[in-house]
Amino acid sequence: MALSEKIYNTFVDILNEELVPAFGCTEPIAIAYCAAKARDILGCLPEKVEIKASGNVIKNVKSVVVPNTNGLKGIPAAAAAGIVAGDSNKKLEVISEVSPEEQIKIKEYLENTPFSISPVLNGDKLEIRITVYSGDNTASVHISRNHCNIVEILKNNEVLYKEELPVYNEKPKQADRSDLSVKNIIEFAETVDLNRVRDILKRQIDYNYKIALEGFENDWGANIGKILVKTYGEDVKIMSKALAAAGSDARMSGCELPVVINSGSGNQGITVSVPVITYAKHLNSSEDKLYRALLISNLIAIHIKHGIGPLSAFCGAVSAGCAAGCGIAYLYGGHEKEIDHTLVNSLATVSGIFCDGAKASCAAKIASSVEAGILGYVMYMNGQQFYAEDGIVSKGVENTIKNICRLGANAMNETDEEIIRIMTQCD
Repeated sequence: MALSEKIYNTFVDILNEELVPAFGCTEPIAIAYCAAKARDILGCLPEKVEIKASGNVIKNVKSVVVPNTNGLKGIPAAAAAGIVAGDSNKKLEVISEVSPEEQIKIKEYLENTPFSISPVLNGDKLEIRITVYSGDNTASVHISRNHCNIVEILKNNEVLYKEELPVYNEKPKQADRSDLSVKNIIEFAETVDLNRVRDILKRQIDYNYKIALEGFENDWGANIGKILVKTYGEDVKIMSKALAAAGSDARMSGCELPVVINSGSGNQGITVSVPVITYAKHLNSSEDKLYRALLISNLIAIHIKHGIGPLSAFCGAVSAGCAAGCGIAYLYGGHEKEIDHTLVNSLATVSGIFCDGAKASCAAKIASSVEAGILGYVMYMNGQQFYAEDGIVSKGVENTIKNICRLGANAMNETDEEIIRIMTQCD
């Protein structure tokens, strides 16, 4: 059955919401954005800064370099960058333009300003509240459920803005995701007028492939991409993993290049796109074929992550790498049956990878997840598959996705809390 015009419009809206540029890892950038907004409300440089954040935010900021800070890491560095040099109007690109003089001022501000950090014990997995002080004046900004979703602004305890907070863990207002299914995604990708999505996909290709090449050609992080090629050669399967991993290594190490994100994550944005781009180059695929493959990989990743939530103990590289395998299957001529089995086979292989924050090892997890995505397709093309009741696999791709979402959104909550305790050295 042909998709309705409403579904076409909704899927385009979803892509416009999800495939946006971000400068640096999204959790520290969300802190920088929140801090820049608080400074704007205060109207001057704060004398003291209080930061409250959920455990998942703390986990994802702890070990990653904040770009444009000359190598600084951590929550205070992200907040200081936003306060000293941030442009809150740019949201996830809040610190994309920082001068060398401002970088010096960020370091000086960190050294001379008291910062306090405490966890948010109840609330969403993505929760940030920053309160800033100057003399008798205060300003507070509260972000919840989405990296740029401000739910409350206070000045001197007067409410300037307050969203009517829904029950925690509901999604912020956005385009309806209820029609997302692998079947509908493939139908959309194969039939949509590409002029409706060409600009956002071209930006994803340009940004994400550029940072992948930067990571591969220069010394960033653990250099996973270089290690893969040095050890296993330069065939397309290795290069697709290596370039995706290299992009992550650069990004986690503070590379000052933007990335087009997917599901709130730059690493996931790199993972759904760079392997597909690499295979398209290898196969000499047309530009239109590449765009349609990217629609499949992007929307399948969004479909899976929507049921899990933006932050979880379930590693987002898994959903992105498996979705990339689906895009690659499409480039080879695969359609619904091949893509369904690619996704089920790959999810069955790597769904146990957990998230322990943003840091160098993300690149290795990305390589493993892309490998699983490719293996999922190759398995099916060789007459092999995982069947219903093989572990978490159920009959039908949508039922297997539901199982994955059940694990990521609910069953791994206790795992998540234990990971955070380990990372913050709390008993």
